[in-house]
Amino acid sequence: MAEQPRLLEGLDPEQRQAVIAPRGPVCVLAGAGTGKTRTITHRIAYLVQRGLVAPQQVLAVTFTARAAGEMRTRLRGLNAAGVQAQTFHAAAFRQLRYFWPRVHETQMWQLTDNKFRLVMQAANKVGLSTEKEDVRDVAGEIEWAKSSLISPEQYPAAAAAAGRDVPVLPEQLSKAFAAYEQIKNRAQALDFDDLLLHIAAILEDSPEIAEEFRSRYRSFVVDEYQDVNPLQQRVLDAWVGNRDDLTVVGDANQTIYSFAGASPKWLIAFPRRFPDATVVRLERDYRSTPQVVALANQVISAARERPAGTRLKLVGQRPDGPRPEFAEYDDETAEAEAVARKIAQLAKRGVALSEIAVLFRVNAQSEVYEKALADAEIPYQVRGGERFFARAEVRQAMVTLRTAVARDDGAQDLPGTVRDVLREVGLTDDPPAGGSARERWESLIALVELAEELAATVPDADLARYVAELDARAESQHPPTVEGVTLASLHAAKGLEWDAVFLVGLVEGTLPIQHADTDAAIEEERRLLYVGVTRAREHLSLSWALARAGGRRFRRRSRFLYNLVPDEHPAALPGRGKQREQLSRLAKPPKPRCRICNAPLAGTMDIKLGRCADCPSDVDEDLLSQLKAWRSERARQLKVPAYVVFTDATLTAIAEQRPLDESALVGISGIGASKVQKFGSDVLALIQGERPGAR
Repeated sequence: MAEQPRLLEGLDPEQRQAVIAPRGPVCVLAGAGTGKTRTITHRIAYLVQRGLVAPQQVLAVTFTARAAGEMRTRLRGLNAAGVQAQTFHAAAFRQLRYFWPRVHETQMWQLTDNKFRLVMQAANKVGLSTEKEDVRDVAGEIEWAKSSLISPEQYPAAAAAAGRDVPVLPEQLSKAFAAYEQIKNRAQALDFDDLLLHIAAILEDSPEIAEEFRSRYRSFVVDEYQDVNPLQQRVLDAWVGNRDDLTVVGDANQTIYSFAGASPKWLIAFPRRFPDATVVRLERDYRSTPQVVALANQVISAARERPAGTRLKLVGQRPDGPRPEFAEYDDETAEAEAVARKIAQLAKRGVALSEIAVLFRVNAQSEVYEKALADAEIPYQVRGGERFFARAEVRQAMVTLRTAVARDDGAQDLPGTVRDVLREVGLTDDPPAGGSARERWESLIALVELAEELAATVPDADLARYVAELDARAESQHPPTVEGVTLASLHAAKGLEWDAVFLVGLVEGTLPIQHADTDAAIEEERRLLYVGVTRAREHLSLSWALARAGGRRFRRRSRFLYNLVPDEHPAALPGRGKQREQLSRLAKPPKPRCRICNAPLAGTMDIKLGRCADCPSDVDEDLLSQLKAWRSERARQLKVPAYVVFTDATLTAIAEQRPLDESALVGISGIGASKVQKFGSDVLALIQGERPGAR
């Protein structure tokens, strides 16, 4: 009982309310940077230390192995070891291994490690392309369908209802989906979605097993609840049954995985499902300066049709910091080089490189920043690239450390012991000048820093305890921090934070992405920007370029930046001569109007077509047919889905408006500089009745 007051120290009133809430339904609406992980781990530890639940009776689930590993580490530090903190899939896998033999009277089928090969076989069987990118697209649609509880037979209608940009005809994909399931079942293999489907079915269909499971696990916690999909919610319902000892934590403003079936509807509806639930709103932001928080609030406040559960307004708790910066550049190369210079300046001022991130919408944007940082001799790491524990020097180091455990005499200086052991695999006191040798050194020094971190939190930790921690982190993919700037997509940055963040490439067609054709898709893109802004603790820079490297300057800055750029900023001030001409592109555009009846346009599709939905279409059907045929051929040549070239809505807009030059073409919503460079001459040729490529 003496531990309980300590658990409540340092909590704000709202966090404390969530921690001490009685067992039963609890919904924590937690804004970015408000200490949600601290809150839920302290709640679990509080329930355990009060004797309300045993650690082994708590199942806490989240969405990444890294987040689960961090949760377990924190719970150990709060004397709540033994709590099961896992991803949905890891928890289901563990349960399935235990229950499968009892239900099926056979050994559990193997979890496939080569799903791609099975999808390729299915695609080949039904006559679809087996090119790598095409197979990946088909696999993605199968994953969406299974996570949305959609069968192969239901897929065509469900895909149409959801407005999916299907890479092939829906009926063909339905056949590939069915063939994939047949091939997989004949091989007695399971994919990751099968883990969830099978454990849900077992608990739903076997009352005895369900009762046994629920006698083992009595309290449930779900982190990032806004990201659950229908399949995960089905599993959660099967776990909980008719009980209500459930704590959920989430932020609907950070829903960025709708394309994969995630939905915040269960988070938003939680108080209606459990009328007696304790609902706590965490809005005090401890991560970011008030300047960053203010910008984040501006970004999300512009969102349309926000449900009540999403209307969190962050309140910055940190001291003031620098104002966010905005910058426009002639092309991407200039933008990347400027970012590299600013990073070098921050490093000189004492900001650690590991506390700096460059975030972008799509992974293809990484290349120009990798080059700029390499040219500036600034180390970096690409998040989503080679995993830390898969690196050759790390694998070698762990083997050497395990061998050293046998001869460890219990030395008190854990960091010194680790450093001495790692000298055997090449660790030096001073870092190499650069290149791959520097990267290997950074990996080894990260292992030393992890030893320092463990020694600070567990003073009596020895080498065996340290190696066990390494093994646990390797299993949960929870690597130590490696010195170097992080390059990552906005999706990959979710759940992370840095002292300095550079949000780059903020142009129409990239953010929002070209194929975001619906209002819902546009709002998801806005939430992506919000996630990016809220990753920054102190320094935040937002930038865009008017062209690709050496290309024509057709790009427009993202619509999400309007009203964010301060009035006194050069991009918002009226200018003279050439400056006025340049800055006029950045002024807030007039509200678009229907080209037929002149009424204001609101919906994304109406704006793209340039007319109200009720106004008659003047589409040139013959031109539209030619455009679609041309698109199919170009997509085949480029080995990409057709929508990557142009979406159906964009082709319809072109066939209706029939632009006669590149300036008019780029005036169609959703067509940016890169599209004009790649496809502009072909499209204009078709409009003029010429053969593409003849101009």
